[in-house]
Amino acid sequence: MSISIYKINKGINKPIEFKGLKAQYIWYLIAGVLALLMGFVILYILGLNPFICLGIILTSGGLLVQQIYKLSHRYGEHGMSKKLAYRKVPYAIRLKSRGVFRKPKSLKKE
Repeated sequence: MSISIYKINKGINKPIEFKGLKAQYIWYLIAGVLALLMGFVILYILGLNPFICLGIILTSGGLLVQQIYKLSHRYGEHGMSKKLAYRKVPYAIRLKSRGVFRKPKSLKKE
C-alpha cells in the first residue's frame, strides 16, 4: 500500500497577493504595462529614436509601478473601491414637498 502525501492549501479565503500587490492592483499594473508597450510601439512608429522611446517608457514605467504600490499599500484590498463608492453617497437628501411622507390613497382606511 502506497502512502499518499497531500499538500495543505493554506491560502484559502486569503486575497490574491503578488510581491506586495493586493487584489485589483495586480490588474492595474498589468493594464499599465500593456499601455506602456503600446506607447512604445506608437512612439517607435512615429519615428522617434528608439533610445529616447526607451527612456520615456522606462521613466513612465517606474512612476507607474511606484504609484500602484503606493495605492496598494494605502488602500489595501478593497479600500480604493470603497473610497470610490463613498464618493457617490450624497451629502444630503433634500425634498421640496411632503408628498413622499403621505400615505398612498390605496392604504388609507375609509
